[in-house]
Amino acid sequence: MQRSSSYGIALATFGALVLTPDALLMRLSGMDGMHMLAWRGLCVGAVFWLCWLLSRPAPGALRGVIRPAGLVLVAAQFLNATLFPVGIAAAPVSVVLLSVATVPVWAALLSRIFLGEPTSRATWATIVAVLCGIGIAVSGKGDVAVNAAAVTGALCGLGVAVTLASTFVTLRRSPELPLLPALGTGAFLAGLTGLAVTGPAQMTEGNVLAILVTGVAILPASFFSLSSASRYTQAANVSLLMLLETVLGPLWVWLGLGEAPTPRMLAGGAIVIVSLALYILTPRLLRRAPRRRPA
Repeated sequence: MQRSSSYGIALATFGALVLTPDALLMRLSGMDGMHMLAWRGLCVGAVFWLCWLLSRPAPGALRGVIRPAGLVLVAAQFLNATLFPVGIAAAPVSVVLLSVATVPVWAALLSRIFLGEPTSRATWATIVAVLCGIGIAVSGKGDVAVNAAAVTGALCGLGVAVTLASTFVTLRRSPELPLLPALGTGAFLAGLTGLAVTGPAQMTEGNVLAILVTGVAILPASFFSLSSASRYTQAANVSLLMLLETVLGPLWVWLGLGEAPTPRMLAGGAIVIVSLALYILTPRLLRRAPRRRPA
């Protein structure tokens, strides 16, 4: 059955909302970047591969993974899984989040280049509004200096944004690709990299339960939903909705750790949520509005 763009938007919204507690659980784990990468990568890879094997795939289904588009998915997931925890561990969170927030721009540009999909004025206006809101939200503290750590965090965040956009655009272009084994392979390779750096002896240090919740449940559910959504709606739409995690994540940290959001965070978050709500709901309200007959 053919699914509509509305289905893709609903799926992306679900995936973005599921992802919102991720930052809290990362903080609760008390682990460094490569330590978190090891647990998260290995867990996500194992869950994706297990789900794919239980689905009884058709013979030869894995051939899509070794196609150029499939290898792009593997590489993008590997880099995405690696760069985010490394960036969070190296730099102020605000620097990383502001860089990751550029994902809708990259998605729109890559869609234009590789898919020939034009980006509407409404989408560009929403992108600008969302980036302004996130800029306000993460600018509450004035102690972010331009140094090696900040540059590292910014580059990691930009890398995450580009790889996420690449994943969405690739699946939009080749919806027949085997999603679970491709993403599972990239995540598993990233986890093995983290394990090699951390070492098996240190894997049980920190709050393992917190990182297991994100690695076994939150990340697989959110990444699968967001990636699947790009098969039904434009990559720019998926990446815009994913930014809900950027503004709602700090609220989870507030509830779990008592770190109250600043007035700027609340104001910026409100701008993001209202902008996305208008972007999603306005076309549907216009379609439902009765058309006036000419007198």
